[in-house]
Amino acid sequence: MPNCPECTAREKKKIQAKYEADTPEEERGRDDLFKLYDEIDIPMKMDAATKHFICKRCGLYATREQVSDIRYKLNQKERTRDDKHDDYLEWWSKSKKEKQEN
Repeated sequence: MPNCPECTAREKKKIQAKYEADTPEEERGRDDLFKLYDEIDIPMKMDAATKHFICKRCGLYATREQVSDIRYKLNQKERTRDDKHDDYLEWWSKSKKEKQEN
């Protein structure tokens, strides 16, 4: 059974905040944080009649594809202002011909 993506994302944020508060910056490691993430287990129940998954914790009701889409959206990195600025600088530095092709 898949884990609920919304509940899992909320738990990851809580764990990360607690980890950053409790652990000094020089002692932090990605592996330690990922081990804490592995302990998260929020399984969804399957409704056999409709082939939908249901989270008893938050009430999410979705198909396997919808669960996958939600997980993908939650795991995407948000574009920061610096990312947009870098894209603009890259566009500005292109020649006129390259700009017209795109």
